[in-house]
Parts: sequence; structure tokens; C-alpha cells
Amino acid sequence: MNDNEPPVIWIIVGRVTRRKGGEESEVHVLLQAPDEDSAVRIALNGLQSEGFAEAQLDQIGELEDEPDDEPYLSAYQGALEGEVAIVMA
Repeated sequence: MNDNEPPVIWIIVGRVTRRKGGEESEVHVLLQAPDEDSAVRIALNGLQSEGFAEAQLDQIGELEDEPDDEPYLSAYQGALEGEVAIVMA
């Protein structure tokens, strides 16, 4: 990546629980990372730090454009600033 290219923002879709064996909730995680493996590791660390006991990550991809709608627009802006943005779907 050179200085003229925007950072890669990943979106990861999965399911999380607050306690082991608990009720699952769908989650979307937006974050900045250099590659898929790093994105998964950063997402799992971010989810754990937010109190999630279990996470099943189902899908990962790069966002190509800035989202139009909230809460994804705010999450995208947070990811550009280096945050791990978690959106409960």
C-alpha cells in the first residue's frame, strides 16, 4: 500500500455470545488490517475485549466503498481511525 491508497477496511460477519453456550447474536465487525489473517485476529481480540465469550466468524471481505447508511457509516469512519467497530445486526 502506498500513501495515495486508502487503507483496506475489512468487514467480518459472524455470530457471538456473551457467555459460553449462550444465545447467539449476529455481528458485523469493521476494521483496518493489512491482510485477512490479521483482520481475523484483530476482530477476535476486539470482540473478546468487548466481553464476548465466543465468536464464530462466517464471512470476510474488503469494503470497496464507504457505506451510505448508519450504523455502518459511523463504523466505517471508526475503522478508518484504527478502531475495531462492532455492529450488532
